[in-house]
Amino acid sequence: MSGDSNQILKNALGLPAIERAKIVDRLLSSLDQPDREIDALWRKEVEDRLKAYQQGKIKAVPLKEVLSRYLDEN
Repeated sequence: MSGDSNQILKNALGLPAIERAKIVDRLLSSLDQPDREIDALWRKEVEDRLKAYQQGKIKAVPLKEVLSRYLDEN
């Protein structure tokens, strides 16, 4: 880290926990910017799956079964 970064970190570490948590939240939020292209692809995928379900082409799996499979594998 640069000298400026180290100074910012030193200052931040001197803040109360709630203030540090707020800073962490803001910093993490700045890294997680939505990608409109990926969002559009997921939206289409969801719409396609819903349509297939409504047309009887695929079936739903009960949550209990999904969790059971997951827990058995792990």
